[in-house]
Amino acid sequence: MDPNWDDMKVFLAVAREETLSGAGRRLKLDAATAGRRIQRLESALGTPLFVKSPQGYALTAAGERLMEHALGAEQAMRAGSEALTGPSDRLSGQIRIGAPDGCANYLLPQVCAALSKGNPDLDIQIVAQPRVVNLSRREADMAISVSPPSVQALTVQKITDYHLHLVAARSFLDAHPDLASGTDLKGHRLIGYIPDMIFDAELDYLRDLGIERVQLASNSVAVQLRLAAEGAGLCVAHDFALPAHPGLTKVLPGEIGLTRSFYLVRHRGDRQSARLSRFAAALAEGVRLEVARLEAMA
Repeated sequence: MDPNWDDMKVFLAVAREETLSGAGRRLKLDAATAGRRIQRLESALGTPLFVKSPQGYALTAAGERLMEHALGAEQAMRAGSEALTGPSDRLSGQIRIGAPDGCANYLLPQVCAALSKGNPDLDIQIVAQPRVVNLSRREADMAISVSPPSVQALTVQKITDYHLHLVAARSFLDAHPDLASGTDLKGHRLIGYIPDMIFDAELDYLRDLGIERVQLASNSVAVQLRLAAEGAGLCVAHDFALPAHPGLTKVLPGEIGLTRSFYLVRHRGDRQSARLSRFAAALAEGVRLEVARLEAMA
């Protein structure tokens, strides 16, 4: 028996979600039905596609090989659908964006709200991840990253540079008037990322400043800034996040400052999709303009 496309959709969902319940939610199926469909597909192909464990479903070597072809078939189905429906002035359907925590919290809400308002038939999903989003498994249709990946199956477009500075609450600065230069930092409490959870070297801001100990840490930018707002210590913050935290003040801005970049990452095959390409162009322009607007306010 040859596999059918409906079973392949279940296969893709389980591969992405790594659980039957997650795949069922994605496809609006119950977990038992998703499990039966996977069994039917494995029987049709004559090989196991997943290793099942209490932690979830992991692809076997055969499953990894099938994944490549299934993704190609999915892209072809999308392209065929777009070709039949023809171009439209408005975007529709579902598009999922993966982004690091800072971008997802302080930039994408404004950008995506504007895109949604202009495209009422479009469903936008923002996945805020404290790690690199896995586009190969279609965790998202596109992703914003802080460093350009070097995977041939992906295309990378630089969106914009952004800037970061050391910040603290006024209460902290009043209690520590000896902060006269960068050499004074080691004597003060620092707030930053949990060291072993930093998923990209570009986020290791404190190491760039020669700081090794982080007394207060979180994998969430928003939590770090809330800690700083409580007067708990010094924190490296995105300039574009500062308008949302008016109680924070830049510290030694003439001496300490960092520049990083955002990149838009997509599947190479998705360049054939006019819908995704239009959305990607609007997203990149929206992020660029929002960074410029918020940094001008910081």
